[in-house]
Amino acid sequence: MNYKTKLKDIKGFVFDVDGVFTDGSVYLMPDKSMCRVMNVLDGYAVVKARSHQYPICVITGGDDPAVRHRINYLGIIDYYAKVGNKLEKFEEFKQKYHLKNEEILTMGDDVPDFEMMKISGISACPENSVAEIKLIADYISPIQGGKGAVRDVIEQVMKVQGKWMLDETKST
Repeated sequence: MNYKTKLKDIKGFVFDVDGVFTDGSVYLMPDKSMCRVMNVLDGYAVVKARSHQYPICVITGGDDPAVRHRINYLGIIDYYAKVGNKLEKFEEFKQKYHLKNEEILTMGDDVPDFEMMKISGISACPENSVAEIKLIADYISPIQGGKGAVRDVIEQVMKVQGKWMLDETKST
């Protein structure tokens, strides 16, 4: 079945951070801190989706306080960091919101995302994902991670469901 026909059934989203919300780069600063860059296009789409009550979950293997702050700022309350088994947190999120696998769109970019993507209603990945993930993805965004790939999938779902242009939300 074409992924576009499944967009109407999506009720929630699961995203990885590095390589999805970011381009996967880590900038090493002179003070030995690290920083990542996120895109406001993704932020706008997240805020818009949250305003329409879509549950959104972020599951990441890392735990950067700046990333946590940005994710919380966007209104995402289901943020799981330092996760070794992403499938376990995926199931927790699913149960919390009484969602079925086919009602979740998951976007990942690397091998740790493989298992939760395999069971999602729609598995998506940014253009610059690893080969193993591209092989199982229902949809490969033409946009790279950290450059608007999150917005791409949220916007597609909301447009199919007639919710994208309903209102304007707070700025990101």
